[in-house]
Amino acid sequence: MTKSKKKISSDIHYARRVRPELNHAKWILRITEHKDKPMPVLILKERIQPDQRTDTRNLVAPRAVLKEKGFLYGPSLTRCLPVLKTIITRVTDQADIPLEMQQYLNKKRIIFRGNLPLDDEAGYKLGLIFKLQERIKKMDRVELIARRVDRFTKEEAAYWYSRISNFTDAANRWAMAGMKIMLAGYSNDKNIEKMLDKLRLNY
Repeated sequence: MTKSKKKISSDIHYARRVRPELNHAKWILRITEHKDKPMPVLILKERIQPDQRTDTRNLVAPRAVLKEKGFLYGPSLTRCLPVLKTIITRVTDQADIPLEMQQYLNKKRIIFRGNLPLDDEAGYKLGLIFKLQERIKKMDRVELIARRVDRFTKEEAAYWYSRISNFTDAANRWAMAGMKIMLAGYSNDKNIEKMLDKLRLNY
């Protein structure tokens, strides 16, 4: 198949299978570019329903809005990409048929730009990965967090995501600090590489 035919096939797949899911998906993964960041930039957004919003006091007919929940780019994206592909592979449509969206992340250089719909499990897991990797300089710890988060059940991911996002700024910050240690130890821990190697073999 030529490159042009592959592009047409990908465009048709997106139009028929992916785009129809965007209007009702609770989570959206946007793949885009920012001038001040390495390309591409992945932005996770959560759909907040009118009854969940806290800014509707003076609105007559409030609507659902998409709120940014985290970014991923650069070396952290490179290290987490195999895990992200695996998580996105499991996302299905409303008929429980896989959307096969891994193809949009399936190259060393991601060329796709646009939005991908996520279900709750993928949204919570990406939310955890995107937030917990912030300010971690050692990439082994970032990858270890991603691989261990992917082993959570949907319920576990939802619970832990709520612990780092539904409380005061201080409480959320403390919860994130604790989770980083729980999932990836301290930066100078000699067991990080051993644990990571073991998870890679079983992945």
